[in-house]
Amino acid sequence: MGASIGNTRILLSQGDVTEQGTDAIVNATNSSLMGGGGVDGAIHSKGGVQILEECRLIRCSLPAGLPTGDAVATTGGHLMSKKVIHTVGPIWSGGNNGEPEKLSRAYRNSLALALKMGIKTISFPSISTGAYGYPVEKASRVALRTVVDFLVENEGIVEVRFVLHNGNDLKVYEKALVEIRN
Repeated sequence: MGASIGNTRILLSQGDVTEQGTDAIVNATNSSLMGGGGVDGAIHSKGGVQILEECRLIRCSLPAGLPTGDAVATTGGHLMSKKVIHTVGPIWSGGNNGEPEKLSRAYRNSLALALKMGIKTISFPSISTGAYGYPVEKASRVALRTVVDFLVENEGIVEVRFVLHNGNDLKVYEKALVEIRN
């Protein structure tokens, strides 16, 4: 399933974000940038030591870690994508601690960095919906609304993929996209 926003295509699919051949993939990382579980661990594992080495260099200028909602980029290492954009999503704590705004910032800052780097195609996982516990129904709406709004205001990215881990998440994102487009 997909939609067009100006000259950009938004695509939704089930799969593995590490297997995407887009110019960049987004890593839902923790603030340490040193790898972890879920998508973060898979990207570091499949991408190789080059990603970790660049993350260590970035951490030298961020002693407290990457703030929630910010984004930085590294090589894609051994991945099919040339670049990895690392962003920290919020930990869900009920929704009254700025989680929607922080999640929106993670998507918006990832797209802004991609645009600045000349990236034309980008793949996102569902940020914060794994170990960080953000309900996928709520996260999908924030993610898609943020991406649609960004694409309406900015030109240059031609494809945004959301690569969902399982069929249930894909259905939730499909429903959210229909709601947002109507």
